Amino acid sequence: MADLFSMETVVLILAAAVATYLTRIGGYVLITRMKTIPPLMEQALNAVPAAVLTTLVAPAFFNGGWDVKIAMLVAIVAGIRYPGLLLLGAGWAAAMICRHLLGF
Repeated sequence: MADLFSMETVVLILAAAVATYLTRIGGYVLITRMKTIPPLMEQALNAVPAAVLTTLVAPAFFNGGWDVKIAMLVAIVAGIRYPGLLLLGAGWAAAMICRHLLGF
């Protein structure tokens, strides 16, 4: 459990929060100064939240154990079919099954 709150994880979360805030403020400043938004810029601004989310998920997937990997894969499959809360529940249930029943 101490690995979850390591200094690197805290710094990563704070950096992602700052990056998200700055990109949203930057997008607002750009939009208010322009009459129309070029399509390429709109696509770039739309990609930022997914990129920030990836920076949060990728380290956990590659550094976590098999329980984390299986839970994330189950959550991805559930997320394709069901809304957000069921996705979280499926991922949580998969992690608990892996940890308590399978011993990962």
